[in-house]
Amino acid sequence: MPRVSSYRRRDGTRVRGHYRSRRPGGGRSRRPYARRRSSRPAAPDRSGWWLAGVGGALAAAWVITEFVQRHPVWSTLIAIGLVAGGIAVLTLVLKARARRAAQDRARARHVEATDAMTGPEFEDWVAGVLVRSGFSGVRVCGGSADRGADITATAPDGRRVVVQCKRHGPTNRVGSAAIQKFAGTCRSIHGGEICVIVTNGLFAAGDGLRLARELDIGLVDRSALAVWAYTGSAPAAIGRY
Repeated sequence: MPRVSSYRRRDGTRVRGHYRSRRPGGGRSRRPYARRRSSRPAAPDRSGWWLAGVGGALAAAWVITEFVQRHPVWSTLIAIGLVAGGIAVLTLVLKARARRAAQDRARARHVEATDAMTGPEFEDWVAGVLVRSGFSGVRVCGGSADRGADITATAPDGRRVVVQCKRHGPTNRVGSAAIQKFAGTCRSIHGGEICVIVTNGLFAAGDGLRLARELDIGLVDRSALAVWAYTGSAPAAIGRY
C-alpha cells in the first residue's frame, strides 16, 4: 500500500507526498513473462487432398462409363465433336505460327524494320544477316565494355570479321570521329582482319570516307545494307572472299 508522509518547506508550506513501499529484497514486482503467440497462420492440412483427387477421378471415370453404356450414339457424336474441335484449334495454332514466321522472315529482309529497333535489337538483326550470308561463329558482344566490337564472326575464307553497328535514323550520318575510334581498336585489340561499320543511316561525306579508305575500314550504309539483307549477298565493303 502507498505510504503517506509530509514535510514543511522553508516558507512554511506543508507538503504531503504519497510513496509506494518497496517489497522486501528491493525492486518492484514484475508480472510473469507471457509467451507471445505466433501470429503466423497455421499451415492447412493437405494430407487428404490426394485422396480427394483420386476419389474424384474414379467418380468421373464411373460417370463417363455409365454414360457411354447408356447412350452409345450420343457418346460417339460427342467424341467426334471433340476430335474435330481439337483439329480445328491445332490448325489455327499452326497457321498463326506460320504467319508469324513469315512476318519474321520479311522483317529480317527489309532494312525499314530497323528504324523502330533499339541498339541491341539492331545488333541481333545484323548478326542474322551475317549468318544468312555464310559467315560462321557469329557472336554478338555489344555493350558498354565492347571497345568497339559489337559483332565478331568468321568469313567463309577464314578471316576474322569485326563489326560495329550504328543504329540511326534514315537521314542520320556517322561522322569521321566514330570511324577513327573504331579503327583504333578493331585490329589492335580485337584482331580483326575485316573491319566493318554497319549503319541503317548514312556516312558523312568528306574526311570520314577518305579516312575509311586509308585505314581499310569497310562502310555499309543504309542502301548497301538493304541490298545485303534482301539478297543475302555481302557487299564489297565486307571484302572479297
